[in-house]
Amino acid sequence: MDLKERITGLMPQVREELAELVAIRSVADPRQYPPEECRHAADWVRTKFSELGFADVRLEETADGSLAVVGSRNCPNPQAPTVLLYAHYDVQPPLDDTAWKSPPFELTEKDGRWYGRGTADCKGNILAHLTALRALDDELPVHLKLVVEGSEEQGTGGLEAFVPDHADLLRADAILVCDTGNAAVGRPAATVSLRGMVNVVVTVHALTSEVHSGMFGGAAPDALAALVAMLATLRDSAGNTTITGLDNTDTWSGEPYPPEQFRADAGLLDSARLLGDGTVSDMLWARPALTILGIDCPPVLGSAAAIAPRARARLNLRIPPGLEPAQAQQALIEHLRSIAPWGTAVDIELEASGAPFRARTDGPAYRALDAAMQDAYGRPMALLGQGGSIPLCNVLADTFPDAEIIMMGVEEPQALIHAPNESVDPTEIAAMSLVEARFLQLYANTDS
Repeated sequence: MDLKERITGLMPQVREELAELVAIRSVADPRQYPPEECRHAADWVRTKFSELGFADVRLEETADGSLAVVGSRNCPNPQAPTVLLYAHYDVQPPLDDTAWKSPPFELTEKDGRWYGRGTADCKGNILAHLTALRALDDELPVHLKLVVEGSEEQGTGGLEAFVPDHADLLRADAILVCDTGNAAVGRPAATVSLRGMVNVVVTVHALTSEVHSGMFGGAAPDALAALVAMLATLRDSAGNTTITGLDNTDTWSGEPYPPEQFRADAGLLDSARLLGDGTVSDMLWARPALTILGIDCPPVLGSAAAIAPRARARLNLRIPPGLEPAQAQQALIEHLRSIAPWGTAVDIELEASGAPFRARTDGPAYRALDAAMQDAYGRPMALLGQGGSIPLCNVLADTFPDAEIIMMGVEEPQALIHAPNESVDPTEIAAMSLVEARFLQLYANTDS
């Protein structure tokens, strides 16, 4: 029986186990969900990999209190390369339960897809690891190391702090970071570029307290109007991000993102126009992009005829490889301060930052991956960027500078990760399981 047939035979077990894992409410935020849920998920992962020959698999506590599942499994050939398998078992909160068409923590099948929080991000990738190894069975041709973390979605950095202090535990020749996905169902891809990010909270102060808009409006500065005016300078009429000191003309050289596919993936209204004067790929992966995440101001319901004395906004600036977070942060702060109108006072708090990442793609691991994806999908591998940040990749690159880092997974655009009605296409789990199994076989025989 070949690998594809073995994986096909394993898919009922994949569904059963993914349903078990999705039912565990492993949101790594004790304000919303009990921490026992994450411990339950960690134990589930530990047990499953223990059954697959990871005899030393165990739970390691990281700096933020989360538990990482770590372990190793050796093959008979002492000269074989070592591959580190990564995923995470924690998930985003479901957000608005009423927006879900099925219970968020219950795997539900509809129109050929499996719905539930974490089905794609990232519990589906855990099942792809397990399925690839089950398909290989005793024919494992490389040494394996494993790390499955429990706080990736909260961004609290537990594993990022753990890696440098436990380098020998995780050291590998190739690292499979299985937390991204393909260009579309059936279109294989590796993610080779990640945006970095800078989050700031900007507060505008204009008055010491609310005052009557009829008595003082027209002469007294309005903090909310000042904030709106400031935010309006962060994009031009075409939608390009316009922050003084940041270039917004770079172009993307990898796989293009067809505009009509992007419109469908993003759920644009028929009347809505795409932003910017570059291609979709340029705007997503090669240029800075500013998003207003939230605004604190009086709500419409219950608002009074008064001038707002203060207002604030939370801003997210995504930055492409080649731009340092400190440079982007300074440019954003200086821009906001310089355009604050009417002498209003501006406070700016740095909330978070993360560096962008670009993978090296000219080594034996990428050659093996390209061949594995061709075998599994019958078409060449594309190279994609991703707008999200995975700070761990930079830590891995710094700690293991000779390792090849590969980002792949089951999270194609229809998966709606981080949103209500997250889902996974089971054919992607099957295909990516085959990719991983074939990669391990091919990488073992690839000249470095």
